[in-house]
Amino acid sequence: MTAQDPTKPAGDKPSVRMITVPADRAGQRLDNFLLGQLKGAPRSLVYKLVRSGQVRVNGGRAKAERKLEAGDEVRIPPVRLSEEGDRAGPPEAFMRRLEQAIVFEDARLLALNKPTGVASHGGSGISFGAIETLRALRPGQTLELVHRLDRDTSGLLIVAKKRSALSELQALLREDHGAGIRKRYLTLLAGRMPDGVMTVDAPLHVGLRQGGERHVQVNAIGKESISHFRVLERKGGHSYCEVRIETGRTHQIRVHAQHLGHPVAGDDKYGDPAVNKRLREQIGLKRLFLHAASLEFALDDGKSPYVLNAPLADELVEALDRLR
Repeated sequence: MTAQDPTKPAGDKPSVRMITVPADRAGQRLDNFLLGQLKGAPRSLVYKLVRSGQVRVNGGRAKAERKLEAGDEVRIPPVRLSEEGDRAGPPEAFMRRLEQAIVFEDARLLALNKPTGVASHGGSGISFGAIETLRALRPGQTLELVHRLDRDTSGLLIVAKKRSALSELQALLREDHGAGIRKRYLTLLAGRMPDGVMTVDAPLHVGLRQGGERHVQVNAIGKESISHFRVLERKGGHSYCEVRIETGRTHQIRVHAQHLGHPVAGDDKYGDPAVNKRLREQIGLKRLFLHAASLEFALDDGKSPYVLNAPLADELVEALDRLR
């Protein structure tokens, strides 16, 4: 099946298209704009087209994260997608699981209590992430990710149903020091954290390991990153904490927890293998103990407040109950 200009007959071969960015798409990332134009195209293909220079903006090469402006001319190359059989939708059971995970919805937003193991979006060998599955559940609706969560982190994932809401929320996310959106996480940290609030103000740098795997570390050349950890309860020699973050860097809480000397329980990348093994055997913890619990923000220039909450995942509640 081919991706083609909807104004042309279905039998036509795909050809180069020149699309003028409309006013209601101003500020949208190039990769997300292309995903909207190339229905059914995997994100990996979109990135390949951009990297190879086949996609052009105003006649020049552009990066996937470039923010488009109204009136920009985007060149979209001929694209032939996989056969229809290769593009079957998400499994029915997975669709139902995500539908049941919706914890809030109104005319502008949808909030999902994302399960662990579910990617925010497809790519890198993942056929369907949360956003692709929600789009399959709501064909014909405009749904755009406002932000992302690590695949192994559970909790609140916000999707915009209107372009105006997406633009306003992304502007709030860009505000300095968490002023726009207050984010609260729940986590179990290895060892006994001291009382009071432990603030980590340490820049984070994203590097690539052999094979292309992202690895984040505290490094002076990195971006400003601030996290506040507070113990809620001590159980079994470990610390059940809430974390409020002022910035939203890749793997921020996990790396800052490691920097404190109290890594997140169940963290296979930045954690303590011996602690992880012991918790797996003693309380059945088989996943990262990190959960995006709440988000607070206001739309319409502060006139419409939102307080969204996602209950702690059942397997994490059970693991805590077993911890003595």
